[in-house]
Amino acid sequence: MSDPVSGKPCVFCEIIKGERPAYVVLDEPDAVAFLDTRPLFKGHTLLVPREHYETLTDLPAELVGPFFQLAQRLAGAMESTLDAAGSFVAMNNRISQSVPHLHVHVVPRNRKDGLRGFFWPRGKYESDAEAADYASRLAEAMTVQGR
Repeated sequence: MSDPVSGKPCVFCEIIKGERPAYVVLDEPDAVAFLDTRPLFKGHTLLVPREHYETLTDLPAELVGPFFQLAQRLAGAMESTLDAAGSFVAMNNRISQSVPHLHVHVVPRNRKDGLRGFFWPRGKYESDAEAADYASRLAEAMTVQGR
């Protein structure tokens, strides 16, 4: 698979095929996990589906549960094996997605490790009415998608 923007081969697909080196942490029939080459903290792991899907919304519904069960196992391994107090589990969809192949970051965390919450500024709604409007529109979309 190729990057739709650059036309270059997908780095993660190359890792999955064994064409590019990586420190593999997990090799399952539907997913692979490997160390991030630019980790936030040592042990920072990327979990990717073996099949190329660009975003979470592209991942078939029947794979979502098994995929996130692997993320759950990785988060547990951060604590049991790396003596981390917890973990940070995150993904980007398109925006800030450095490789356009669905991937979940699982990062070991400890108190006072220097990572401060989210990496972007947080804001507020202008009013309760504005918050209610956002909630209503999202709830309606969820109802339509659930059908």
